[in-house]
Amino acid sequence: MSAVPPRAGRRKRTWQFVRFVGGIALGGVALWAVSGHRGELAGASSELSHLDPAWLALAIVVEALSLVAFARMDQRLLRCGGIRAGTGRLTAISFAAGAIASSLPAGPVVSSAFGFRQFRRLGASDGLAAWALLATLVFSALGLALLATVGVVVAERQGSAFDLVGVTVAILGAALVATALLYQKRALFRILRRSLQVSHRITGFPRRPGDDIVSSIAASLSEVDFRSRDLLDVLAWSIANWALDCSCLVFAFLAVGAGVPWSGLLLAYGAGQLAANLPITPGGLGVVEGSLVIALVAYGGGQVSTVAAVLLYRIVSFWGFLPVGWLFWAGLTWTNRRADEVAALTADPPAPDPLSIPSRDRSSEVPQ
Repeated sequence: MSAVPPRAGRRKRTWQFVRFVGGIALGGVALWAVSGHRGELAGASSELSHLDPAWLALAIVVEALSLVAFARMDQRLLRCGGIRAGTGRLTAISFAAGAIASSLPAGPVVSSAFGFRQFRRLGASDGLAAWALLATLVFSALGLALLATVGVVVAERQGSAFDLVGVTVAILGAALVATALLYQKRALFRILRRSLQVSHRITGFPRRPGDDIVSSIAASLSEVDFRSRDLLDVLAWSIANWALDCSCLVFAFLAVGAGVPWSGLLLAYGAGQLAANLPITPGGLGVVEGSLVIALVAYGGGQVSTVAAVLLYRIVSFWGFLPVGWLFWAGLTWTNRRADEVAALTADPPAPDPLSIPSRDRSSEVPQ
């Protein structure tokens, strides 16, 4: 096994140090910002103590359904490679992967590795599993960008889209280009090869040459049949995933008895979720709450009631989601371990190698 080059090791340690210091600084800024709004937080806690249980239950249901829609997106992508997986299994994987991504350092990387192993257990080849993970990220970004674009159009009609038009259009364009690359496999492989080279130079990972990895992935993807109807189906499930999650925010407003700022809801939601994908804090902690509150208040939401609604939304979609996701992770880990044990017990023992059987030493035998 080859060791990580010293220069790559130093770069990796430097990047980890920068992220650590940056995280501490951002945490200090967040605490300072919160300390300046103790009145709003106290009012929000009062709002949260008088929740409507029916709207709260609907918020929980639509948030769970959003994860089911995400799982259906994975299901459709794997089916393009001939893998038929159950919705329940993929939903459990989605919950577990989301919990990993939202609560561990370098969570998205660890979550991708977890999803890759789970797809391999479902029968996907290395290439198909990697392609499905990449396509999931691309279509998820495209679905969110389309939803945010609708929000920009609605806000523009009221002359209050602020400066988010250019950002939203740029993200939508990037997502469309990435989607087109899923069809143009040669261009995709060139980008992947270059990305692997850069990753190896900076972090030492992967240890295998990038050309070998890309060649093996290209061979594995030769059987992927991704057609127009698959694209539309996957995109529909991606939009459903984000729309259901946004509905959770709507029901959070109704649960605290506040009016929903409909004119800026989609735009504020899109901006908040785009900010959550920045590698600043796990799960966008603090970033999502701050961006949502600022945008929704600017679009007419009451300051205290908006803080309460956003906090409730994050309690349901983030804090309540984490323990459920880790429970699914534990269940998947136990199930996989049991399956491995059963497979080891039922596997046929390997045939003995004649060359490995020691010959009898006849020198010590006494002639009869």
